[in-house]
Amino acid sequence: MSVPDYMQCAEDHQTVLVVVQPVGIVPEDQFFKIYKRIASVSQVSIRDSQRLLYIRYRHHYLPENNEWGDFQTHRKVVGLIAITTCGSAKEWPQTAERFHGQKEVYSATLYDSRLLVFGLQGEIAEQQRTDVAFYPSFEDCSDVEKRVEDFVESIFIVLESKRLDRATDKSGDKIPLLCVPFEKKDFVGLDTDSRHYKKRCQGRMRKHVGDLCLQASMLQDALVHYHMAVELLRGVNDFLWLGAALEGLCSASVIFHYPGGTAGKTAGRKPSISQPADAGKRHRPGAQEVLIDPGALTANGISADTSTEIGRAKNCLSPEDIIEKYKEAISYYGKYKNAGVIELEACVKAVRVLAIQKRAREASEFLQNAVYINLGQLSEEEKIQRYSILSELYELIGFHRKSAFFKRVAAMQCVAPTIPEPGWRACYKLLLETLPGYSLSLDPKDFSKGTHRGWAAVQMRLLHELVYASRRMGNPGLSVRHLSFLLQTMLDFLSDQEKKEVTQSLENYTSKCPGGMEVITLPDGLKLPPVPFTKLPIVRSVKLLNLPVSLRPHKVKGLLGQNMATASPFIYSPIIMHNRGEERCKKIDFQWVQGDVCEVQLMVYNPMPYELRVENMGLLTSGVEFESLPAALSLPAESGLYPVTLVGVPRTAGNITVNGYHTSVFGVTSDCLLEGLPGVKTRKLHFLSSLTNSSHSTKLHRSAHTPQPMSKEELSSTVSVQLFNGETQQLTITLENIGSEDIETLELTSKIVSTKEFLSWELDEPLSHLPLKHGQAVTLTVNIKVKLDFSGQENLLQDLNDDGISVTGLPISSPLRQVLKPRPETKPVSSESGKAEYSHIKTLEAVLNFKYSGGAGKVEGYYRELSLGVHVDVEPSVFFTRVSTLPATSTRQCHLLLDIFNPTEHELTVSAKNNQDLVLHASECQRMAIQVDKFDFESLPQPDQETTRFTNPKQLEEERQHAQGCQINSKLGICWSIISFQWLQASVEGVLNQLVLEHLQLAPLQWDVLVNGKPCDCDVIADCKVGDAVTLEVKLTNLSKNSVGPLALTVVPYQDYQNGVQNYDLEDAVTFIGSNTFYIDTVKPKENAVCVGALLFLYTGDFYLNIKFQDDSAGRELPLAWFTLPSVHIKALDAPLQAGA
Repeated sequence: MSVPDYMQCAEDHQTVLVVVQPVGIVPEDQFFKIYKRIASVSQVSIRDSQRLLYIRYRHHYLPENNEWGDFQTHRKVVGLIAITTCGSAKEWPQTAERFHGQKEVYSATLYDSRLLVFGLQGEIAEQQRTDVAFYPSFEDCSDVEKRVEDFVESIFIVLESKRLDRATDKSGDKIPLLCVPFEKKDFVGLDTDSRHYKKRCQGRMRKHVGDLCLQASMLQDALVHYHMAVELLRGVNDFLWLGAALEGLCSASVIFHYPGGTAGKTAGRKPSISQPADAGKRHRPGAQEVLIDPGALTANGISADTSTEIGRAKNCLSPEDIIEKYKEAISYYGKYKNAGVIELEACVKAVRVLAIQKRAREASEFLQNAVYINLGQLSEEEKIQRYSILSELYELIGFHRKSAFFKRVAAMQCVAPTIPEPGWRACYKLLLETLPGYSLSLDPKDFSKGTHRGWAAVQMRLLHELVYASRRMGNPGLSVRHLSFLLQTMLDFLSDQEKKEVTQSLENYTSKCPGGMEVITLPDGLKLPPVPFTKLPIVRSVKLLNLPVSLRPHKVKGLLGQNMATASPFIYSPIIMHNRGEERCKKIDFQWVQGDVCEVQLMVYNPMPYELRVENMGLLTSGVEFESLPAALSLPAESGLYPVTLVGVPRTAGNITVNGYHTSVFGVTSDCLLEGLPGVKTRKLHFLSSLTNSSHSTKLHRSAHTPQPMSKEELSSTVSVQLFNGETQQLTITLENIGSEDIETLELTSKIVSTKEFLSWELDEPLSHLPLKHGQAVTLTVNIKVKLDFSGQENLLQDLNDDGISVTGLPISSPLRQVLKPRPETKPVSSESGKAEYSHIKTLEAVLNFKYSGGAGKVEGYYRELSLGVHVDVEPSVFFTRVSTLPATSTRQCHLLLDIFNPTEHELTVSAKNNQDLVLHASECQRMAIQVDKFDFESLPQPDQETTRFTNPKQLEEERQHAQGCQINSKLGICWSIISFQWLQASVEGVLNQLVLEHLQLAPLQWDVLVNGKPCDCDVIADCKVGDAVTLEVKLTNLSKNSVGPLALTVVPYQDYQNGVQNYDLEDAVTFIGSNTFYIDTVKPKENAVCVGALLFLYTGDFYLNIKFQDDSAGRELPLAWFTLPSVHIKALDAPLQAGA
């Protein structure tokens, strides 16, 4: 026997073997259809008995195996069912002859046979025969199973008779010696009368009867016979048959302990009525627990009454003893070279039993022994079968990697060099089955979580073999998929040279069959998932970039609360907030706009030792229609983190989710999802409806230089200009609609970064051109008017002092012209810091914000904003370094003295109202005297009480001084001009101090003196005639907030000789008509009072009147400046004499 039956199990010893074979020409599909129906009758309950007969069917069985039927009766073919087709009666004799010829093959062991004839009808078919059944067709054969059951019962009758015949043989005849085929020649010439020979015969017969009892479902009897056979055969050292007896004992015990079988779920048998589930009562009904006594054997035969045999051991082996007896039996089989198949099958049976007992380590020892059993020259097909069964058995006991090893050996055997036509498909199928054992799966997702499982070197070898097998199968698509999987999952374990070789092979394969993301379905239904190249390149982070500043949408503040739905009526719910935490992390806090190019930045890394070319790289999105604009990039070897920007254009509004990106590397197209990347999350973003878009350009009447950095605020663009203090410039801005939507609204606001507002504009004319269609432009003008402080500061005085001018000895407020001397050579004037310090250039910055909207985005309440930065460098034009006042001849006027410095490099002209122009050379300082009327500051608008209550007093004072300064500037009208510039204004507001303001303020008490009805003030000289009465009128106007008076004024005349001598002794020259003292009663606010007197000049000459207040006057509580009366100059003339002359 050279071909083992690897599917055998211990319970097969209880079965009878029936061969089902075709006779003549029978369609294969029809044969196996009938064969399956026959095989369904696997156990038959014998009538008039509680026993079952188990049948094992085979459609192919070697006759040489049948020769081992005496050794183990379950190997003996006891039944033959032949299936044939016969179309006519003429063919019947030939068919019958063939059937008889088939029976001759197994004639030595057959108990009974049957012939199933299909297609024959007529007289022959109507004949009643027990061994032949006629059916008109393969479809019309409903009683096949019934006939098979009858056939099995006939086999049982023969089996039972043989069992009884052998068990009850008490004649004096010698017991025949049962032999295996290879023993027959060894027993020729032996002494058949020796005691040793007789015991051998008895032992082998006992073992044979045990087999028959086991087949006849007499389990307890079989156990008794096996025990007795073991004792007999052990005594004569008949090791081969001793092993068979031990194996029979093990099989019977296994059947007793495991009525469900050991062949697994598919081949397991149902427990019969003779094998109840209760393990403690599994004996055959009516049988009792029997103990044997080997010494109870008779000399001439076998005692038939086993119930009288009492021994020292129980019949049934324990589960542990079963394995020990299997080991012993296998060791005996191993002594015989020709019993290799028996030994191998015993190992397989023991492994199945150990698998049931979950004793994997001991089972592996049996399998290891089976590996080294030599069965002689095996065909390639037999080798494949052997390794496949070993693999299945290792899988059965949980040795998955060992199972995969033998499965792979079987796969390699399928394509051995000695096979004329290698079976690459079978090889590929077996290799796929080895993957789980090596911790491999064909899904790359299993390799993206946690640490790597399994031996990478073995896994790579197996994947290479899968690639080669797929190529030899003629399926390059499979090769590409497996090679892609190898490169993606094993990249960290490949050397630089291996990486290069794998990628070259992949490029060769993809040149014939490009790789994609489709699922590959194999013929057996196995699906190979796609393999995205998430490591070529490796993406470390994904960042959605906001739109440029000029394109970002802004929500109208009044509409922020609209379109916002709440999922809960509660202000805060910890449950909802917890559930939505992850969603909020994924949501981006800015928005993209439909129709605009949007950017996503990926930080990628090239792990390959050479340049990596990535083609057709774009975004994978969901939610809205999104047009991805693919990019191609080339990453240097082991590049480190490298930024890559992917762009796209959303075509509709709504929410978008950036799920991943797609690439094409080495000819393989990959869709890489962010969810599978470590540390990278899916990003969600909201898209607005389309908004209009515009650009702007600027134009200055004077060329602008390079702008300096402004604030940190992001600007669309900037413009810079350099102006003199007090100069005005116009900035022309052109706005063009470069978007697809119309511009429907436009707003312009400014944000001053430093100092006060210096920009102004008019929007009426540009707004009249709205809506602005695509390609149209509108122009608006912004006025830049700089008016900073014109006062000279302390650092300027220090600069002047450094240049050799004595500030203390010769004040720069001197009316003399002071020309600055050149700076010493040692002072680093040429340095940038020196220039900046000396030139006193100041900077003004502002941001012009253009808010515009249009299209569907305007309906939703969104707008866009363009920001134009305006940078103005202000150079000083004139400096008012010092200011003072001198009284004028009129009480309502005074002289304002200004020290003016020209800090420019040009000649500068300064003018004021009613004053001569003053020309200043570069770096020159001069004084200008300006006669001005005093100012009534009380007439300025006063803040109301509400404002006064809630405003800082310091701020109120600053506002008051500013209003006073503006009034003074408007009265002075100081202008300056350089070269061909127009006249530009200058302000003295910065140099005015409190004392100067007091001098410039009109006194609250206004005194008017009239001589003969004419006012006398300034240099006005009143004329009168000698001897005529001169009317003197003093008028007081109270402009203060309080009442004033009563007051007493005394008029004292005097003459001034213009040499410092004044004559007050004029009693003979001037006479008062009435008193020289004037009395004024209390004058209420906003009212006036007038007192009138008269005097008479007796001589001609120039007389002056000094009007003084009496010391005891109540008005002395008020400031002295309030009581300043104009001087009165009267010239007395001798009118008649002059006329006569």
